[in-house]
Amino acid sequence: MSRLNLDDFSDLIERPDNGVRRDAEERRERLTVPPGALGRLDELATWLSAAQGANPVRPVERPRVILFAGDHGVAGLGVSARPAASAHTLVRAVLEGESPVAVLARRQGAPVRVVDAGLDCDPALLPEDVVRHRVRRGSGRIDIEDALTVEEAEAAVRLGMRIADEEADSGTDLVVLGDLSVGGTTPAAVLIAALCGTDASVVTGRGGAGIDDLAWMRKCAAIRDALRRARPVLGDQLELLAAVGGADLAATTGFLLQCAVRRLPVILDGVVSSACALVAQRAAFRAPDWWLAGQLSGEPGQSKALDRMALNPLLDHGVTVGEGTGALLALPLVQAAAALAAELPERTDRRTESPEESGDA
Repeated sequence: MSRLNLDDFSDLIERPDNGVRRDAEERRERLTVPPGALGRLDELATWLSAAQGANPVRPVERPRVILFAGDHGVAGLGVSARPAASAHTLVRAVLEGESPVAVLARRQGAPVRVVDAGLDCDPALLPEDVVRHRVRRGSGRIDIEDALTVEEAEAAVRLGMRIADEEADSGTDLVVLGDLSVGGTTPAAVLIAALCGTDASVVTGRGGAGIDDLAWMRKCAAIRDALRRARPVLGDQLELLAAVGGADLAATTGFLLQCAVRRLPVILDGVVSSACALVAQRAAFRAPDWWLAGQLSGEPGQSKALDRMALNPLLDHGVTVGEGTGALLALPLVQAAAALAAELPERTDRRTESPEESGDA
């Protein structure tokens, strides 16, 4: 098998149907509710209509939450509020229905799928359908070593592509994308800083669980050191993911690219999914047309990434828990936009004729 070239996705990904988008906008002008009265819901409805290639827009009936899971060696430096190699506990909480994303998904009727791309735990601790995809056990400490080999990075990207194909083939009509990781915001910040040309301090946040000032300084130093390793491989997205990404981030990148190929819309969550989206955009500039930014997480790196991709978050509620929670909170807005666009009646605009005009005089 020849080596995967992410740049090839640029030729495979088309934009959502602009003709359908114009038709949807014209139909919106004819609805009984005045144009502009529904705010961003109008924009969401026309985006979804173009993504579906359908006017009127179809309801979102089969959404799915996809969470890529992994542990990162850099967490051993104390850059996370959670212990290193403990991401399997986050996975277990989701599977047992005890995490925020699990509670919301249950309420909204959205099935949750967890994919172990690089957890650092005994596979026996989790169900077979979760761990069977694992590329490797944990990712390397990116401040001093590569996260993955190039071969492992390719395997992870192909894993994400395969999951996207499975979801598209099964009838999923909208993906809510998130991550379950410990230390994952650190490589995410490195990728964003490298691709945006910024310094470590500009993208270093405090993670979903929150860290104190000393941990923040350790994290900033780790990102600075990893950036030195990232810059020489900026011209090759696969080598970049291998050097300073991780198995879960590489899988998420492949997933996003293949979703765009399959015309499957995605709601992004926080800084990790945004970083992967930025790598995917570097490979295929039309890919972001298939994504929505679900929420603003408060991570400075996420804001940089979304600004670079011209994606405007739907929500800003201060939700920092991650795990796809913010993206899932945005799902009802998308569903509401589709329902209103499809079900509101059109104006009749029939002029009342005078007897003279009707010929009855």
